[in-house]
Amino acid sequence: MAAAVEPISRQGWVAPRLAEEFPGLAIVWIEVEGGARRSPEPIRARLAGLSDRFYGSHAVHMRERPIPWAYRAFFRQIGLDPDSSRTPVEELALRRLERGAFLSSGLPEDALTIATVETGIALVSFDADSLSGALGIRDSAPGESLPGRRGELPGGTLAIADDRGPVALLFGETGEGRDVEKGTRRTAVAAIQVNGVPQIAVEEALSIAAGALRA
Repeated sequence: MAAAVEPISRQGWVAPRLAEEFPGLAIVWIEVEGGARRSPEPIRARLAGLSDRFYGSHAVHMRERPIPWAYRAFFRQIGLDPDSSRTPVEELALRRLERGAFLSSGLPEDALTIATVETGIALVSFDADSLSGALGIRDSAPGESLPGRRGELPGGTLAIADDRGPVALLFGETGEGRDVEKGTRRTAVAAIQVNGVPQIAVEEALSIAAGALRA
């Protein structure tokens, strides 16, 4: 049986103003066949293994590591307090402590959990067929809103966007119709890179997520 071909990562764009203000900010994504489904046993076992290795002291000291620290620094740059608006990996750590384990939520969420816990990289998934063109990061424009969400976005809201407009808030909710569902044919997984996060870690996170999605 032939080995699975590793999906090709694609470099997204960052609006010039943001690139100047936040050096190192980037978005990279891959596409993998398949949509939402129950996680197979190997993925649930992997989550259980992560839970066994992840204790309270691990969560406490996590923020001192270079990659989680880089996201905390970026959150402060954009006006978020990382002790209340937690970075993705710290939010997962808190859930682990509250629930006693990394509980399975199915794919693609379990794949993103595994990849983020193992690397610290912030990831988000989309229905790839709902996207138009390349993904990027920019400020919201006047009158824009997230698909299916009521009300305009406040001016200058940081958003992940495609050629048609915002598809998600940066480190926030996803627009209606962009989430991965059971009928999704292809899943896009995007990594948000900030200053201090090495490219090799981004590629590792995307590779881990892709492997879990294909399990």
